[in-house]
Amino acid sequence: MMRQIRKQILTIGLVILGLTVALPAQAASVVTTIVTNPLTGVALDGFDPVSYFTENEPQLGSAGQAYDWGGVTWYFSSAANRDAFIEAPDVYAPQFGGHGTMSLARGFLSDGNARVYLVLGERLYLFYSGANRDAFMMAPQKALEDAMKNWPALAATLSTQ
Repeated sequence: MMRQIRKQILTIGLVILGLTVALPAQAASVVTTIVTNPLTGVALDGFDPVSYFTENEPQLGSAGQAYDWGGVTWYFSSAANRDAFIEAPDVYAPQFGGHGTMSLARGFLSDGNARVYLVLGERLYLFYSGANRDAFMMAPQKALEDAMKNWPALAATLSTQ
């Protein structure tokens, strides 16, 4: 009886150890070129990308006005906004796939926050935090140059799925 209990405890321990070793490897493949909500898989946490350009603040979209682009789903607040995005997704989608612009300028990846953004030069940039956006605004041209320089190498480390 005691031997069987020890075998069960050992088996459970090995299963737990196997899960803790396997999970980080699986989590790495979740990081993709375009930042999505980890629970829904929707870009911009469901905010309408066109609304960043047309409204005082971004509007939430809906599943009824969805469009798949870049391997992810995007939500829109209206059919007109969805159609505008379909015509020019590179204009409306956040730059750098929605990764934090200032983080890229500093040489590392972080997810941008859909609520912490800046529209500059008719492009949408996301930031990890308000402090990152403030730092970016101190020298936006230099930060953009650095982000653009660092993006190709950092993007190459991301999964395309």
